[in-house]
Amino acid sequence: MPHTSARPTSASAHRTVAVVLAGGSGQRIGLATPKQLLKIAGKSILEHTLAIFEQAPRVDEVVVMMNPGFVSDAEAIVQRAGLSKVTRVLPGGTSRNATTQLALDALAHLPADTTNLLFHDAVRPMLSQRVIDDCVTALESFHAVDVAIPSSDTIIEVDDDVITDVPVRSRLRRGQTPQGFRLATIRDAYVKAWDDPGFEATDDCSVVLRYSPDVPIHVVAGEEQNMKVTQPVDIFIADKLFQLASSATPEFSDEDYARRLTGATVVVFGGSYGIGAGVADLAEKHGARVFRYSRGATRTNVANPDDVAAALEQAHSATGRVDFVVNTAGVLRIGRLDKTDPETIEEALRVNYLAPVHIARAAFPYLAQTGGQLLLYTSSSYTRGRGEYSLYSSTKAATVNLTQALADEWSQDGVRINCINPERTQTPMRTNAFGDEPAGSLLSAEKVARTSVDVLLSDLTGHVVDVRREDPPGAVNSASRNETEGAK
Repeated sequence: MPHTSARPTSASAHRTVAVVLAGGSGQRIGLATPKQLLKIAGKSILEHTLAIFEQAPRVDEVVVMMNPGFVSDAEAIVQRAGLSKVTRVLPGGTSRNATTQLALDALAHLPADTTNLLFHDAVRPMLSQRVIDDCVTALESFHAVDVAIPSSDTIIEVDDDVITDVPVRSRLRRGQTPQGFRLATIRDAYVKAWDDPGFEATDDCSVVLRYSPDVPIHVVAGEEQNMKVTQPVDIFIADKLFQLASSATPEFSDEDYARRLTGATVVVFGGSYGIGAGVADLAEKHGARVFRYSRGATRTNVANPDDVAAALEQAHSATGRVDFVVNTAGVLRIGRLDKTDPETIEEALRVNYLAPVHIARAAFPYLAQTGGQLLLYTSSSYTRGRGEYSLYSSTKAATVNLTQALADEWSQDGVRINCINPERTQTPMRTNAFGDEPAGSLLSAEKVARTSVDVLLSDLTGHVVDVRREDPPGAVNSASRNETEGAK
């Protein structure tokens, strides 16, 4: 793996290196594979974590300390994801302290007084850019920094299962990572620690606190979502948090649109009105060759695999490529399931779930040629089944899971897939179904379309991207009782 020597990007002369600690084996939770290699939201936990530092403007370099038996796996992840800030993947040690020392040895060539180190657990894949930035800022004034959050539980001290003390909760914090240090500070603390025959510590701030007690350790406010995947239940919680989180979607300018869309081929199913029409109009305005398909305008039935295949073939034949495929088509029938006739059930399943499946299957060969993206749409009802929305909410949940599964399947082929989750949106179909609604209570179709195109042009994959008004109402999302192609 090539070693880069990019100049520091931080405001000061200090260089910041993130050391991602990925030496765990997963044996404590009964796994044959290290937990940092488990897939969440279409990517391994390690890739999610590395991507955070890749995107951090004040981090100049990333070094991965990997479980020795899986170094090649980590290198493959780095190469496939194009993580340019990762300069080395090194085998970790037999303990946390040994791994830190190996990292310090590997970075010994850097100037000790002007290098910042951020040690972060690989299995904390939801670290925010705010925490990283706060840590780097704090290291301008302090030589050691920890990240912690208040304890919401009462902590007790026990001896042989008998309480011996109840510390004052207001003074307690739950430690997280990253932990940040000037290189000279953490290196000197470890030199002293290894001279202690009884040396053992579970984290690096403890080493500084014990062996360099004159060095103040500043505490940066952490975040609840910066959780550590340690127990089996954590895997499910993290997966759900990824599923529910609003992704930070890059926002592109009109100039970016023109540069990246000119000459691209965009296929929009459900493109005659509403969100689908908005996406098509925006892409076309900025130079894309857009093909719109819908049941009304082109007699394209998205539930028919032959219609889908014919539409994609037509676009490819006309332009020689397909870069983006968007599906906004859907149908919503409200009512009790036991009172719903079989034909209505069949229609809901075919349009809302089988159609995305058929579109994904047919679009993949074209998108693999261009490194393109498939964009699907869900609804807020996917997070919880609702009475009289059983078919709609369950198929929308299936669409989310389809998105994340295909992001995993397609990752090595360079094909991306994401899912937009808009709140109640103002479209002609919604107006026809519900009439005029209070001004400002609905999201505009134009805003959803703009976010959709931003996602198409981004590097995201496997994400569920929420689109909300700036001041969203507390009302439950609802939708048309009729077919809603592009009318989410």
